[in-house]
Amino acid sequence: MNKFITQLQSQLKAKSPLYIKVKVFSKSPKNEIVDIMSDGTYKIKVAAQPRHGGANAELLKFLKKELGASDIAIVSGGRDKIKLIRVSV
Repeated sequence: MNKFITQLQSQLKAKSPLYIKVKVFSKSPKNEIVDIMSDGTYKIKVAAQPRHGGANAELLKFLKKELGASDIAIVSGGRDKIKLIRVSV
């Protein structure tokens, strides 16, 4: 399991809802969290195209599954690369 996923899971257990800032890179070969930027933003690659909300949907599906979340939503940045995500268990 990815160390970033494990880190987010433990943060989510400690506090729900959890708000995370992400920078999304679309058209990747696979869905994965690749790094954390110096400001705490998670770099996430998703396989989907950014057309018609496909990358956003893929991002939410990926995070919901990996974090075991019951509810997940984009709070801000719906059309931007950088987004604020709310995750609840």
